[in-house]
Amino acid sequence: MEYLEAIVNNSIIITAAGGWCCAQVLKTITHLIVHKKLVWERLLGDGGMPSSHSATVCGMAGAAFFTCGPASPEFGIALIIAIIVMHDASGVRLETGKQAVLLNKMMESFARLGDPGITAQERLKEFVGHTKLQVLMGGLLGILLSILINYR
Repeated sequence: MEYLEAIVNNSIIITAAGGWCCAQVLKTITHLIVHKKLVWERLLGDGGMPSSHSATVCGMAGAAFFTCGPASPEFGIALIIAIIVMHDASGVRLETGKQAVLLNKMMESFARLGDPGITAQERLKEFVGHTKLQVLMGGLLGILLSILINYR
């Protein structure tokens, strides 16, 4: 039971989870404003503004900075993970999303030519990556939350 209590009271975990939750809610609201349509899948889905991956890892790194110190191994590990995740979100995962859009359009063209095409379940997921702005805004959200939750 002590372990569960320690996990629940761990400010690094709380800040990282808070970053993810805030980003997902903001992502849903942003999608609603831009597209004039509420899409509940945005609450759990990837892609969009702001990046929940960036908010999570920056919240984690910021909390490690405040609770363990800038010279700590915990902060060093969290910082490197944050850099890798944010780079991946705006690089490989963004390109994957662009490829999914193109492939889905090709499959729709094949369907119009008489090929049965693909079902909705078979469509490739297009929201998987982030633009640099989405990554930056998610990162800033995570840093802001780490300051609000952990600054003493």
